[in-house]
Amino acid sequence: MTRKTVRIAMNGVTGRMGHRQHLVRSILALRDQGGLDLGDGTVLWPEPVLVGRREHALRALAERHGLEHWSTDLDAVLADPSVDIYFDAQVTSARQEAITRAIEAGKHVYTEKPTATGFDGALALARLAHARGVRHGVVQDKIFLPGLRKLKRLVDGGFFGRILSVRGEFGYWVFEGDWQQAQRPSWNYRAEDGGGIVVDMFPHWEYVLHELFGRVTSVQALTATHLPQRWDENGKPYDATADDAAYGIFELDGGAVAQINSSWAVRVNRDELVEFQVDGTEGSAVAGLRTCRVQHRSTTPRAVWDPDVPAGEVFRDQWQEVPDNTLFDNGFKAQWELFLKHVHAGTPYHWDLLAGARGVQLAELGLRSAAEGRRIAVPEVAL
Repeated sequence: MTRKTVRIAMNGVTGRMGHRQHLVRSILALRDQGGLDLGDGTVLWPEPVLVGRREHALRALAERHGLEHWSTDLDAVLADPSVDIYFDAQVTSARQEAITRAIEAGKHVYTEKPTATGFDGALALARLAHARGVRHGVVQDKIFLPGLRKLKRLVDGGFFGRILSVRGEFGYWVFEGDWQQAQRPSWNYRAEDGGGIVVDMFPHWEYVLHELFGRVTSVQALTATHLPQRWDENGKPYDATADDAAYGIFELDGGAVAQINSSWAVRVNRDELVEFQVDGTEGSAVAGLRTCRVQHRSTTPRAVWDPDVPAGEVFRDQWQEVPDNTLFDNGFKAQWELFLKHVHAGTPYHWDLLAGARGVQLAELGLRSAAEGRRIAVPEVAL
């Protein structure tokens, strides 16, 4: 067995998502299992190089996990020929410039989304990466989670017949920060810092809809800032200038209609923090991040509306659980493995910067739709 080291500059891993999902549960988890076995006698050994602006945070993180390499000098890291991949989990406003520098340095690029603060910038990244011949990927973690993988299995197996509609509910109550600490950073609620739920979540909805049901052809959205004041990490009040809720209708190629509500000001009365109900001529399904339940046409009870009589049935009990039928690994780690194989062996990979640009486009058009109060067509994206 041959071990090949792949060095990954990881920028932004002192933040919650970058640290927990990408460093610990993906890269370090791969090291804990002995590396990534490619099946050809080669094992890829990921070697993270932590990058960021806060020296004390980087040093503490490296010491906690027994890592040797970290730096506050991104240019020096990108100039190092031993670094193969640049990964970005910074705040959105800093991402485009850093990724551009990485591509120009000849590094393969893997990044969180949104890939830029605007569609033009996101498309420019995709075109630059294509022109420079580097390999590139964008995190699209939801489609690697068990619930949506089961849903994809149903779609591929023809379970639904003709798909009619998709209904999505996402969100939870993010504490304002005064009497309980907020679960999300304060910049998420300032538009001037790149915050807002449309910018954050519409890129997710784009790839979920695109991958499972069809390309989004139009968007109509209504946004709101339900909580106009919040408190930051230092307990200081600030004005929330970004949207904290969005209510969207998306037309899909093929005729299906998707409705997705996204909110950081909603209390959860669902089995999971996000759920999608898919209705088709032959059957329906409700999928969360881990579970998926179905009701086939042949087992659909006859519902009758009668508000004067108490409901005699427990409707949730009429659905059947979809079995796992396989072992599901962490969704972030699963996509990291595919990207590393793509970089090393050129295996097919389509979750790239062009796909990332589609997500930014949908967010931009969603905000425009909300501002103008109208339905907006979504053009196809090409290099």
